[in-house]
Amino acid sequence: MPLQLGPTFFSALTEAGRPLAGMWVCSGSPLVAEICAGSGLDWVLIDAEHSPNGLESILAQLHAVSGYPVQAMVRPPVNDTVVIKQYLDLGVQNLLIPMVNSAFEAASAVAAVRYPPHGVRGVGSALARASRWNRVPDYLASASESISLTVQIESEAAASAVEEILAVDGVDGIFLGPSDLAASMGLLGQQENPLVRAVVEHCLEAAKAAGKPAGVNAFNESTARAYLDAGASFVLVGADVAVLARASEGFASTFIPVSETADRESY
Repeated sequence: MPLQLGPTFFSALTEAGRPLAGMWVCSGSPLVAEICAGSGLDWVLIDAEHSPNGLESILAQLHAVSGYPVQAMVRPPVNDTVVIKQYLDLGVQNLLIPMVNSAFEAASAVAAVRYPPHGVRGVGSALARASRWNRVPDYLASASESISLTVQIESEAAASAVEEILAVDGVDGIFLGPSDLAASMGLLGQQENPLVRAVVEHCLEAAKAAGKPAGVNAFNESTARAYLDAGASFVLVGADVAVLARASEGFASTFIPVSETADRESY
């Protein structure tokens, strides 16, 4: 039965004609991923860098969100050829590669998502969900068209090299991580610091000049809107675990007397 893969994140971004808003999915739960996928947001980011996700749980979450009109991007824990190969074979079409600090590292990520002679991706499509077990016609020849690659700019070194990173053929876009950027600038926990925001905005301007989309992580609404006004094409505005943590704390503050919560030793 011939099958056709869905559009990539950047194809959807172009078709939308507006910035895309999404949220992190960090719980490792397919059920939670499905709830988020049906929220009305444009995209979800399934995270495996700072979240308890392995190959099996990522696959389950891809299944869970596949029935919804939402783009799924996945962040592996590291820019590694073998890890990226496994994610692609699972059927991940949109990758966010963390901690890319140079054009060389960006080019390595590009090579990892392309088959020879244009890259180093291992050929196992007949065994993999990526090609739907060879039910996608001519998958080997067209695979690169079904994959989008975003690299994460989250250090001073990366920000200094952002123009060179953007110039790498095969890098579809960049994503700014203000938290790690702030840490690399000696401003740990100060992602709202004007110095950090200035670097983020510089990278947004560089992406615009290069003709490539740029996204940013911003849980603060006013900050997110400011970055959108500065040219961000896509944003992450929350996370499943953060929503649950803050909402459950709200229940506690509403219904549990302050005198009792102050005596609890577990938090």
